[in-house]
Amino acid sequence: MGSIQEGNSGLRLPVIDISEFSVEVGKQLFDAATRYGFLYIDTKGTGFTEGMVDQEFELSREFFALPEAQKEQWRINETNRGWTGMHGEILDPNSQRKGDFKEAFNIGEFMNGKPSQPMPHTLEAHIDELAQFERTCKKVCDRIQDLLGLGLEVEEPNFFSSRHTQPSGCTVRFLHYPSVPEDVDYEPEVDIRAGAHSDYGSITLLFQRPSQPGLEILTVGGSWAPVPVIPEGYPSATFPPILVNIADLLSYWTNGLLKSTVHRVIFPKDSRRGGEDRYSIVYFCHPGDDVELVPVPSKLVAAHVLEDGTQIGYGGGAATKRAITAREHLNNRLQATYEFRIEKNNKTGGGKA
Repeated sequence: MGSIQEGNSGLRLPVIDISEFSVEVGKQLFDAATRYGFLYIDTKGTGFTEGMVDQEFELSREFFALPEAQKEQWRINETNRGWTGMHGEILDPNSQRKGDFKEAFNIGEFMNGKPSQPMPHTLEAHIDELAQFERTCKKVCDRIQDLLGLGLEVEEPNFFSSRHTQPSGCTVRFLHYPSVPEDVDYEPEVDIRAGAHSDYGSITLLFQRPSQPGLEILTVGGSWAPVPVIPEGYPSATFPPILVNIADLLSYWTNGLLKSTVHRVIFPKDSRRGGEDRYSIVYFCHPGDDVELVPVPSKLVAAHVLEDGTQIGYGGGAATKRAITAREHLNNRLQATYEFRIEKNNKTGGGKA
């Protein structure tokens, strides 16, 4: 699958313009997805504007600025929607002494323009903007995946987008990584903002702020390499490109041909403490709940044979004799992440995935 190239300012991932729907662009995406599992998408032609993205970040900041007692009203539950407080997730339980140094708010997919969950008062007046942002995310993901279908030489046109139906696990996630106060016990080699993990779904869109780095990718050689928010030579200093990564389900679906790469978020290394707060917005793209992950009709996928027992991603699905559904795949991953799911399954004899 090749190696990840490292430059003076971090990883040299390609920036791809998807405004043209062509086999050539599909091959560019395919090459990045098989070599790195990560790539940038130029915002040109995506439907996203700088104002639209800035508005989402402002809504995120307003929500996270609420007192914790108010945010508690929207505590995350088994639907994977709602607020997770500090240390509420442990993405890398084998290495972390406590949960992630972050809080998050998950917004499930909109149905006919309406939210599928109760919304905080800071967001209620902005439902139309939130719905538009989600629609644009979904549209961009469909285009990326259908372009990947061209690169994969998939025999059925629009194979991927036609299977990304509703209801699904698609989620917009607001993320806030606070800086660490001086009086907090903090060990930079152990305490990180988001533990090592790979994502659960098809692909992930990541929106970041120019002055708030921290994402690192695990290279083939086993070292961590920083990913710049704005890659060298990108024309905008205020509106970063969208960072896209292949997630476990799409890797599983393509028999591991497309690479689901392990990544994490750390505190800035050039600061004694946590530096400034980091905000990011993520869109996790998933197929329809009932979609069976049958083999993708591609000769390239069929020719890519995994060794027995090979795992895809970081705790993701391994090759199985039957096709699981997209919802089964997601539930398996969520069960291993949230403590309330683990406790619930232990009480019912379900155990940990």
